[in-house]
Amino acid sequence: MHHHAYLWTGPKSRFDEEAFRRPPHPEPPPPTSGPELIQRYRLATVEFPASDLPPLETAHWLVKPRAIVKGTWSEPSAAAVWLGERLAEYAPRFAAEAHHAPGRLAALLASAAERLSAGGDVSLGFYLEQPAFLSLALVTCAPNRALPEVSCPLLGVPGRAGT
Repeated sequence: MHHHAYLWTGPKSRFDEEAFRRPPHPEPPPPTSGPELIQRYRLATVEFPASDLPPLETAHWLVKPRAIVKGTWSEPSAAAVWLGERLAEYAPRFAAEAHHAPGRLAALLASAAERLSAGGDVSLGFYLEQPAFLSLALVTCAPNRALPEVSCPLLGVPGRAGT
């Protein structure tokens, strides 16, 4: 079991484009469908797997480009350290004062380490000033419980990492 890290920051308006955060339906629309539906399907087929925009479902990070993997660790504690470093880095920009509290950040890290140790995924999001959004994710690849058929983004082999 190992864990891949993902980080995305960007305009809240881009993050709110949910249509680009969903994978295409497994079956294309029938030829008799309206042109808007057919165009949406074609766009999703091309855009979703190539985009760095956070997916609605955490496990779908694994189908994104391997270049956006920020790190890979076999130990949950090492992945949690990365998460803690990112939280410390971005905390001064959090829009909500409650998210700055050291006790809250410590609780998030403890919960994340526990979930990773149990083979789960971690996904956190924070509004930043400007308005912007920060998405942090740690995705278990062993294979992933939610998408066991998806290959490891580093080697293309289910459940194996190259680092």
